[in-house]
Amino acid sequence: MQEMGTLIVTGGSRGIGAAIARLAGQRGYDVAVNYSLGETEAKKVAGDIVGAGGRALAIRGDISREEEILKLFQTAEGELGPITALVNNAGVTGGFARVEIVTAAAIEKTFAVNVTGAILCAREAVRRMSTRCGGSGGAIVNISSIAVRTGAAGEWVHYAASKAAIDSFTIGLAREVAMEGIRVNAVAPGLVATEIHAANGEPGRLQRLMPTIPMSRAGQPEEVAEAVLWLLSPAASYVTGSILEIGGGR
Repeated sequence: MQEMGTLIVTGGSRGIGAAIARLAGQRGYDVAVNYSLGETEAKKVAGDIVGAGGRALAIRGDISREEEILKLFQTAEGELGPITALVNNAGVTGGFARVEIVTAAAIEKTFAVNVTGAILCAREAVRRMSTRCGGSGGAIVNISSIAVRTGAAGEWVHYAASKAAIDSFTIGLAREVAMEGIRVNAVAPGLVATEIHAANGEPGRLQRLMPTIPMSRAGQPEEVAEAVLWLLSPAASYVTGSILEIGGGR
């Protein structure tokens, strides 16, 4: 198995993040599986990677808190080795709410995790990867959403707005560090079969929205993971500042 260095996956305990972490382990990365609440699930993901012959560690850290981000990077680097890749996957929706009833607290939490947290994680990755800072390069993939384009009207416009910020950040950071050995891209999943729908109070959301998808099915977390691992890999060596939609044509 080729040694790929250390990858941090934020929000890696379940859903898309867990699929990315597991596939990364198969592809030769040492994986730091970050989690905030799902300790059992995160340890299971890390255990699966180790059981398959890889190296992994579950590391707790609330991505809305700067001090916990710093600890996450320090722990991952100290236990697994130099950081060569980051997937900014941790995210919250803020719950289903039309704009007329959304609360300031929901908006603040959504942006604290989805935007501020992602930017601070990228900052820590750049400090370690950039040739300008003495690093040897690396790759960052941010998890965006097709909601940026659809707007998510009637569901979570505030969440869509946070992901629009991630798209802009992806493009800007990619251009900023393009000459420093770092590639920065994003994937924008559409409707994916994870627990996020039930967790937000609508377990039937997949079925409700299926008719809006030209391929007539929801995506699987593993399909998103494949795109992420391609963007991290040398196969995508001339790709930076791109936002890859994975939405079945929606």
